[in-house]
Amino acid sequence: MQLLTEAFYRRKIAQIQARLDAEHLDGLLLLDVPNVIYACGFFHTPSERPLGLFIPKQGEVALFVPLLEQENAADTWIRDIRTYFEYPGEVHPVQWMVREAGVHRLGIDTLTVDVYNRLGAGVVVTPLIEQMRWVKEPEELALVERAARYADYCLEYIRDHAGALIRDGGTELDILRAAVGATAARMKAEVGEIFNLRAGAVVGTVHSGPRAALPHGSPMQRVPQVGEPMIAGIGASVGGYHAESGATFVIGEPRGDVMRCLEAAAACDAAGVNALRPGATCASVNAAALGVLRDYGLGDAIRHRIGHGMGLQGHEGPWLAPGDTTLLQPGMVFSNEPGIYRPGIDGYRTINSMIVTEGEASVVSRFLAEHPPEKRIISI
Repeated sequence: MQLLTEAFYRRKIAQIQARLDAEHLDGLLLLDVPNVIYACGFFHTPSERPLGLFIPKQGEVALFVPLLEQENAADTWIRDIRTYFEYPGEVHPVQWMVREAGVHRLGIDTLTVDVYNRLGAGVVVTPLIEQMRWVKEPEELALVERAARYADYCLEYIRDHAGALIRDGGTELDILRAAVGATAARMKAEVGEIFNLRAGAVVGTVHSGPRAALPHGSPMQRVPQVGEPMIAGIGASVGGYHAESGATFVIGEPRGDVMRCLEAAAACDAAGVNALRPGATCASVNAAALGVLRDYGLGDAIRHRIGHGMGLQGHEGPWLAPGDTTLLQPGMVFSNEPGIYRPGIDGYRTINSMIVTEGEASVVSRFLAEHPPEKRIISI
């Protein structure tokens, strides 16, 4: 595994420049952090000080950075580094960047109303880069796949060790800390010399019993109890690219309709994978998947869409959700997240990371395929 190379980013810049004519733009200024990373690979710690990448219609790009980032910027492949002293400054840094760009018609990816009102004519806000990011190239997909492997590993750790932790009085927080710690150690051992801390990370949540009914439940000092479902949702990033894996485990002997709910989630996941084909709309994938939960009589337990895009952000467009009519293209990456939430009772969620291909979707998260519901029962 390697970080994306200068050759990759130069190819990306050329692709962007080729689109500027169609957008009637003489240049493009990127201010949004993920967009800057996407176009040139400059990972940095964002702050209130604006940082911009200027891409002219022809020629070399320039990085506009606060003075304190000068040395970090100089470590990139970009040779034209221009600095301003400090924020907010007598002249707003974005105004300074626009003047430095010096083009008649300039596209900008994101602006506050206050800054927009300072800039005057000739500035156009454009979603060009955000939409380009939706379709990943093979080098980006390789990083997504590697991230999914680490998210899967974290779930493997939970499956193998949660029982012992619970027997010793371990809480949701204890389980999560142990699993994330083991996964981070593995990542450091395997890719630590290649990916810095900003580009590689693992995060997650574990919540159980009635608290599993909270879609965004946070782990607590609570010991999971026999018969309860326990949701584990894990996100990992490698080289800056994200993937997710998630599973609902059962603590000890299943009770009530626990296994039926897990079977419903598995059927919902399969329907989402089957619907994720080029030419389909995002909304149609959502409808096909969630329709399965409704067929199981669980419509009232649905609290969210089936999935979201992933890449340089854990959540990014497009969205597998009502109202998103974006047509799917090969290279798009999505989560697949069947969720069943019954307040005061229990909850269930599984997560797979999927890539749109020319044919059947590629599911790069493998934990759920290798561990169907009956293999997610944790003995204590």
